[in-house]
Amino acid sequence: MAQSSPNSRAHKKTLDVKTRIALSYYGVLDLNPTASPMEIRQQYRRLSKKFHPDTTVLPEVEARAKFQRLNEAYGTLSNPERRSLYDLKIGFSRYSVIQTNQESEEGETNYQSSAYLDPTDRPLSAGEIFALFIMGATFFGCVLLAITLSLSQGTTN
Repeated sequence: MAQSSPNSRAHKKTLDVKTRIALSYYGVLDLNPTASPMEIRQQYRRLSKKFHPDTTVLPEVEARAKFQRLNEAYGTLSNPERRSLYDLKIGFSRYSVIQTNQESEEGETNYQSSAYLDPTDRPLSAGEIFALFIMGATFFGCVLLAITLSLSQGTTN
């Protein structure tokens, strides 16, 4: 009996997690497990219009089953406490875990996992950009003031 390599075991575990998520309430709503409550609500409203037994082109029995499953998914994922328990049940954690940098199957290092290049970072808001501009202008003004004072101190002696 051949033993599987650590990479193939990790690959199977990744597939297992992806399969579990696809079969979960997140899969029913066609969402990523990191979806915000607003995204969950928007997706539920879109799909409920699509699968509502009164408005769909699907057979009534199938539409009713899909709509009921959709309501179950939304009921669980829209409640923060039930969602946390459900995430634990399916093995998903919203909290980042520090992992060692592993090599891919081709032997290339994954450079996208740098601590400084977090893909979940959000862009800066207009207020944050303005605050950075003010801080930069203040720093530049302080440097100019220091140079001016040092030059004036040097010429009086």
